[in-house]
Amino acid sequence: MTSIDFSPLFRSTIGFDRVFDLLENSQRVMSIGNWPPYDIVREGEDAYQIILAVAGFDKDELSISVEPNLLVVKGERSDQGERTYLHRGLTGTSFERRFELADHVEVTDARLENGLLTISLKRELPEAMKPRRIPIATTATPVAEPRQLEAKKHAA
Repeated sequence: MTSIDFSPLFRSTIGFDRVFDLLENSQRVMSIGNWPPYDIVREGEDAYQIILAVAGFDKDELSISVEPNLLVVKGERSDQGERTYLHRGLTGTSFERRFELADHVEVTDARLENGLLTISLKRELPEAMKPRRIPIATTATPVAEPRQLEAKKHAA
C-alpha cells in the first residue's frame, strides 16, 4: 500500500490537522487485518451501530473501551485446555479492533447476542455547538426634515 503525503496541504489549510491524522490512521488500520468481520450501520441522522461477528467469545472474554475519539474492542480467549483439533475453522485467536470516532460521538449501549457484539453509538452535540437562530433587531432611525438647498425666488 502506498502512503499519501499530506504535507503540501498543510501550507494552505488551517485547523484540519485532525482530518489528516484520521486519513493517515486509516491507512494503518486497513493493513492490520480484517478479523473479526464487522458492519457499521447508520440508524438515523446521529445514531450508529457497529456489529462485530465474535462467534465463540464469551461476554467475559470481550472488552470495550473508549478513549478520546477512539473505540477499542478486544477479544481475549481463555485457555481451552488440551484439545486436539482435526479441523480448526473457528478462529480462536485474540483480537483488537479500533474505530476512530468523530467528535461528540458516545457509546450508548453494547449487547452480545447469537455471536454478534452490537455497539450502539450516538452523536450528541453540546448545546453551544448546535446551530441557533440569531434575531435581527431593527433600530428606528429618525427621519430628517428635508432641507431647502436654494432660497425660494420671489416674483417681482
